[in-house]
Amino acid sequence: MTGSHVLALGHYQPAKVLTNEDLAAMVDTSDEWIRSRVGIRTRHIARPDETVDEMAAAAAAKALANSGVAPEDIDLVLVATSTALDRSPNMAARVAARLGLGSPAVLDLNVVCAGFTHALATADHTIRAGAATRALVIGADKFTQAADWTDRSTCVLLGDGAGAAVVAATDTVPSLAGRGPGIGPVVWGSVPEMGNAVRIEGTPPRFAQEGQAVYRWATTQLPPIARRVCERAGITPEELGAVVLHQANLRIVEPFARKLGAVNAVIARDVTDSGNTSAASIPLALSKLVERGEVESGAPTLLFGFGGNLSYAGQIIRCP
Repeated sequence: MTGSHVLALGHYQPAKVLTNEDLAAMVDTSDEWIRSRVGIRTRHIARPDETVDEMAAAAAAKALANSGVAPEDIDLVLVATSTALDRSPNMAARVAARLGLGSPAVLDLNVVCAGFTHALATADHTIRAGAATRALVIGADKFTQAADWTDRSTCVLLGDGAGAAVVAATDTVPSLAGRGPGIGPVVWGSVPEMGNAVRIEGTPPRFAQEGQAVYRWATTQLPPIARRVCERAGITPEELGAVVLHQANLRIVEPFARKLGAVNAVIARDVTDSGNTSAASIPLALSKLVERGEVESGAPTLLFGFGGNLSYAGQIIRCP
């Protein structure tokens, strides 16, 4: 058995920025209303012809360049997305073709906003089982294609983008309680009987949610699960160097972090500039923190995704 660790990160966001003032000209809302309820100031919007796999490949190319791994050495590509319109080829195959990756295994995962942390755990497990040695793990979503631009309760939330990680095998099973690199045990699950609280339905797809139900679940039920993630990794919340939660809403991120007790951690707040980018939100926010030098290399970092299906998945990694 081997362990795995995150070698490098990369991210991509479309050039077009939609401000709260822009939205106020489209729907009955205001900058003050949006900031007070969700904490978002701006979000990036993909061009109509800009595809999920195009964004995913851009983020992955940056992660590969940062890692020093040759494209032909990637033997597994996992893309977490819930906004791929094509059933086949899947997004992972399209990314592999765009980047000239050779013949990796190619899988898409649809766990909506918890997709990236599920995909990271899947890559870690695959490497530990000996079925892969180097993986590209990508979260990418074009959430605005599912926006109802007449519904001010949801359209103000959504943004587009992608984030990626290069994950590689290590010679020994790493100990997160020490200083070695590593990906800790995943804690994951769902509340399937409440799965309809977050929906992307129909053709064309439309996003809808029961916002108050999701807010109560995320802020009351999930912090104890995040503490269990820490316990399984042998890390106390006070030892965390960074906390990167799914960037759903600043009013979820901040109370979640307080209840967790991560008093010394940098808390990712990328939602203010990027909106809710679904499966992209965690790798996008983490890549930005690392790129800006706000998280020390080797710092224990909690990643915790949650959302559609009322699914959740969390693990602690050592930052690259």
